[in-house]
Amino acid sequence: MKKVLIVGAGKGGSALLKMFHETKLMDVVAIVDRNDDAPGIKAARDMGIQTSNHWRDVLTHDIDIIVEVTGDDEVFTTLRKASAAHTVVIPGDIAYIIAQLVEEKEQLIATLKTATTKHDLIFNSTHDGMIVIDERGFVTHMNPSAEKMIGKRKKEVIGSHILHVIPASGLPRVLQTREVELNQELLLENGKKMITTRIPLIDENGKLFGAFAVFKDITEVVHLAEEVTNLKEIRTMLEAIIHSSEEAISVVDEYGNGILINPAYTKLTGLSEEEVIGKPATADISEGESMHMKVLKTRRPVRGARMKVGPKKRDVVVNVAPIIVDGVLKGSVGVIHDVSEIEQLTSELQRARQIIRTLEAKYSFDDIVGTSEEMMLAIEQAKLAAKTPATILLRGESGTGKELFAHAIHNASDRKYNKFVRVNCAAISESLLESELFGYEEGAFSGARRGGKKGLFEEANNGSIFLDEIGELSANMQAKLLRVLQEKEIVRVGGTKPIPINVRVIAATNVHLEKAIADGTFREDLYYRLNRMPIYIPPLRARKQDIPALCERLIQKLNQDYGRNVEGITDDALAYLLSYDWPGNVRELENVLGRAMIFMKYNEVIIERKHISLLHKPKEQEHLSSPEWSNDHKPLAKLVEQYEAKVIESVLHACQGNKTAAAKQLGISIRNLYYKLEKYGLDKKSMQ
Repeated sequence: MKKVLIVGAGKGGSALLKMFHETKLMDVVAIVDRNDDAPGIKAARDMGIQTSNHWRDVLTHDIDIIVEVTGDDEVFTTLRKASAAHTVVIPGDIAYIIAQLVEEKEQLIATLKTATTKHDLIFNSTHDGMIVIDERGFVTHMNPSAEKMIGKRKKEVIGSHILHVIPASGLPRVLQTREVELNQELLLENGKKMITTRIPLIDENGKLFGAFAVFKDITEVVHLAEEVTNLKEIRTMLEAIIHSSEEAISVVDEYGNGILINPAYTKLTGLSEEEVIGKPATADISEGESMHMKVLKTRRPVRGARMKVGPKKRDVVVNVAPIIVDGVLKGSVGVIHDVSEIEQLTSELQRARQIIRTLEAKYSFDDIVGTSEEMMLAIEQAKLAAKTPATILLRGESGTGKELFAHAIHNASDRKYNKFVRVNCAAISESLLESELFGYEEGAFSGARRGGKKGLFEEANNGSIFLDEIGELSANMQAKLLRVLQEKEIVRVGGTKPIPINVRVIAATNVHLEKAIADGTFREDLYYRLNRMPIYIPPLRARKQDIPALCERLIQKLNQDYGRNVEGITDDALAYLLSYDWPGNVRELENVLGRAMIFMKYNEVIIERKHISLLHKPKEQEHLSSPEWSNDHKPLAKLVEQYEAKVIESVLHACQGNKTAAAKQLGISIRNLYYKLEKYGLDKKSMQ
């Protein structure tokens, strides 16, 4: 096994790591990249493979192959000089080609899987019996129609020799002669009569790899023919069978002109007999090639051809077979299957999945970007809170990522396999909010659904409910929510029976709740119920060191949303973003980057300063060095608070916005500092 060292852990290095890890011929001993957050570094850690920031730390004499994926010629030259004589150093260009080939291979595999699924659908949905054997005569495939005709289960037949399944089968003869046998009679052991067509399977190099048979049950038709001697009556009977079939059928003569269609055909295509009978076979086709004409030309059946038919362009799958009497071609018959129903079911499935996704948490703590002290503190508090059943209150300005934290907390808790329900308390009118949260009984109000309806708290039972904008609740709803938190039960609108629930409540607000309590707009008892585990999410201006990482993550997201391939941002543009205080926080940053990408030309892959719209910066505020006393008479407590606010603002400015250092200098806890910042409105000012 060859020992491999990969230098460069970007997209190409990550793809090569995955490829080498899956083969038994290569042993990746280490992967190197200066960026600890490179995708290849993260993948290597998950695989238990050694990682490093410099190749000299891991380059040993026993390494057989070094793959340089950085694209830096200087790195490649240095690696060649530093490696042993027996070590092969592969340059980045070749490594990139290998990575592209790997990606192309995966795309081809996905395409093959899709094609195989479609073929299996057609194979298993046709009413014709079909059996496939390999070059030795053993059965490899059989569809459900063949099971019914033969009277044997698929699992009993697969792997058996064809003569053990159908003793009278002519498929072994077809393997020997390599010739097609059309419309041959076959009598099964169960007494059923079949018309079968046997075809050898030969690849483009002339190699035989099997054969298959398609057969129809003509038992009933033969019985009718034996009883009815009048040819006109036989024709009438056969036409009745065709007309009563739920499958759309069309028949053309040897010249390709329509001679027969059934009502199912008219219903599917929207074309009447006058528009088809006596007309060329192409009359019903809106998109695609006429399979009738192809069969008449080749005298070979066609299976599973996709096309669109009729004025409404219905998407169909067509099976067409030639009609040969005593070796003479008399026409062809086609059976048309409507695939729009399958597409409708697929669409309904997609809608169901979208509904399900609204009841699931999509994000985890890995999706939260931030390495600043303030953000790490919030993340650690959230992880700790996730392991408890306590009610959590997420506090922070709009756009800081409160909902992202709520998702992550749910997914890190023991409730992650149950529902996560999101409610925006400000987006639902007060008249509807109670019935939405707690549900209602039948007849509770005009227009109430028969049988009543579950509320969102019941939907979230054993899971989590995220109440966003909790500060916007009316006094009436605050009282009812307080009862739910205290009693852990709800009462539906119009009902009297309490319903016990087990729901973890995650609330969020950008409202200053303490001020709202003082103003009388928020209940103090509800505040203490919600504030059991408060988590303060810092604004973006307080953690500007996270902006480069946030830009990288947001650019990846916007590339998917806009179908772009933007690779990054220039230092000049990044410096401009760092100079702004972001009153709209991360949401505003995403909007600015999205707007920049819209302004970019499609051949541009780096966001530059010119692409970014002018940011409206607030005027710099003067930092107060000493309190200013007003002449009006104020209580001592108010003057003390005024002085305390100015001291905190001054210290925080001296610490350049570092809240941990400011708290230490002031001799208070970081949590107490956050409380005071919010209390005095200092969290809305720039301290950078």
